[in-house]
Formats: sequence, structure tokens, C-alpha cells
Amino acid sequence: MANILAVGIATIDIINRVSRYPKEDDEVRAVSQTIRRGGNATNTLVVLSQLGHQCAWSGVLIDETDAAIVKNELAEHQIDFNHCKVISQGKLPTSYINVSESTGSRTIVHYRDCPELDFAFFSQLDLNTFDWVHFEGRNVAELKQMLSWLKTHYPHLLCSLEIEKPREGIEQLFSLADVLLFSKPYAISQGFSSAQHFLQSLTKENIMTCSWGEAGAWLKANDKIIHCPAVPPPQVVDTLAAGDTFNAGIISGLAKQLSHQETLEYACRLAGHKCGQDGLTNLTIP
Repeated sequence: MANILAVGIATIDIINRVSRYPKEDDEVRAVSQTIRRGGNATNTLVVLSQLGHQCAWSGVLIDETDAAIVKNELAEHQIDFNHCKVISQGKLPTSYINVSESTGSRTIVHYRDCPELDFAFFSQLDLNTFDWVHFEGRNVAELKQMLSWLKTHYPHLLCSLEIEKPREGIEQLFSLADVLLFSKPYAISQGFSSAQHFLQSLTKENIMTCSWGEAGAWLKANDKIIHCPAVPPPQVVDTLAAGDTFNAGIISGLAKQLSHQETLEYACRLAGHKCGQDGLTNLTIP
């Protein structure tokens, strides 16, 4: 199993489960409310930890009351957060999430008063014990320095980059990562209506994936594109963090040196199983 560091954010998720998503200017009663840790990087780590990998998180952790929610859940999943930058000013990012019981879809309003992790802090970390570093594609200028520095000082480390949203200049990072994990919204923002056509447009030599919801996911490596259909659960319960779960499946499969086809199939099964349960705890493939 691999020792994996993820660089990104942790959030406080306030999840209101509703019977149906409200219309504009509508009022509905929440069926339930849950407050827990979220954030793409830490979600992926929670899944990877349950798959047997040793995991650590590097990000900005604000010393405030809600930080206990993040620390407690990471500790529960044996995720090391000693590589974080701890500051006293600001507020942990908060996501207000409505989950529709009728469809399983989720709608998110995000608020943040928290700086991104900076290169100056990251460059002081000792990464000798890690096998893999996973990055959220967020603060492009700082991230470019991190990725370049990683290749120079730790050339043995594999690194993956999640590209979830279009951000100015993020394309300049593509050649600096070994694995690129693209989302459907990013591909659509670039003018593509299918994952296959999007991946065909990229000439980089990286391994790259693009998930496309109910259509499944595609992986490109060595100019060859393969596809795996989605593996939906008997009933969709919660799609929140399905993409983060898919990414964890890709990282885990590649770290275990599975074939590209096996890795893609594994990630699709894992993401589908996650959609059939609430949250990420006790996530396994039956």
C-alpha cells in the first residue's frame, strides 16, 4: 500500500436533506441535518485510508472551534494532519449543501474566509516518506511552484492533479503532473460534449481520466482511450463526494499497479457504491 499526501482544503459541510429541491423563493422543511467535514482533498484521503493506504493532509487549518470537526474525523480515519499550516485568523471554509431525496442530487453554496496553502510553507515539508502526492487544482500560481519544486527535489514521487473547475491559467499545470483527473464540468467549460472527445483533444503524455456521470468514465494513456460504464447502486442515496471517491479509486488502482482497465473499472464501481450510501464511512466494494 502507498503513503499518500493530499494538498487541498477541508471544509465544514452543513448538509440539509430535503424531500425535493426547493424552487426559487420556495420554503421546504429539512428531513435531517448533518454537520461534518468535507473538502475534495480530505474526502479523497478518507476513501484512500479505508482502502488501506497511509494518508496525510496538507492544507490550511484555522485554529477555531469548528476545527475540531475536521480533526476528529481525520483522526478517526487515521489521517495525519501534522503537515498543515495552522493559523489563528479567519474561518474554515463552509459548504451549505441541499441533498434531494427524490433524485440524490446535491446543490452547494460555499463560503470561505481562509487563505490557500502557499508554496513557501509547502517547500519546507519533508516528503521523503511519501510515495504519492495528490493536489486539488486550486491556487494556480502557488501550485505551479509546488509541482515544479516537487519534480526537482522529489523526482521519485508520483503526483496527481484534480481539475474540477475552470480556473485562469490552470492549463499550464497539466504537464507537471503524472496523472490528471478531469471533471465533466471542466470538459464542458472547454466546449466539449463528451469525455472521449475532450481527452482526444489533449496531447499530453500523462495518464488522464474524465468522469461523465451516468455515462461512466474514460481513461487515456499512451494515446489509447478506454471506457467503463457507470455502476449505479440499486437506489441513489447521496452523490456528494462521488467524484472524490472516483479519484481515490484511480489513485489507489494506479498505486497498486493495476492495469489501466482494472483501475478504471475499480474507480467506477467504488463511486457507484458510494452513491448508494450516505457519507463516506464504511465505504467498500461489495
